[in-house]
Amino acid sequence: MRNLQLILLFCFGLGFLNIYAQNPNKEEHRERIKSLKTAFITQELNLNKEKAQQFWPIYNEYESKVHELRKREHRDLPNLECINETDAEEMLSEFVELEKQDYVLKRELFNDLKEIISAQDIIKLQKLEEEFHKKLIREYRARKEKEEQRKREEE
Repeated sequence: MRNLQLILLFCFGLGFLNIYAQNPNKEEHRERIKSLKTAFITQELNLNKEKAQQFWPIYNEYESKVHELRKREHRDLPNLECINETDAEEMLSEFVELEKQDYVLKRELFNDLKEIISAQDIIKLQKLEEEFHKKLIREYRARKEKEEQRKREEE
């Protein structure tokens, strides 16, 4: 039964990726992925309504803060051959600072979640996040491959 639910969830995800290909609105895309991730994690952690109402605000706040860190981390880098050593040192310092902030956010998340779910479930959450990300990438690549194959066949 659980495998059937997962299959249905990811079939929905494939449909979503197809919709994204037709309408590449980034914010809409991000929200739909978030919805899939929410359903997946809620199901896999067996969160009841009460726990979900406690869990998701904490998790969503964490995700938002991490997203902001990633935006800072992935800002446009200058041509690396053209930067001097001083600028490179500054970039390294900023990178280390971002990693520290990421660590602090993760530690805060774990501490906050321990009041809601068990330590085992927090470890499981880490694995679920990784699993969700991998499946999403596999589905995206498969869809892209089908598109490329279709283009080749049309030529």
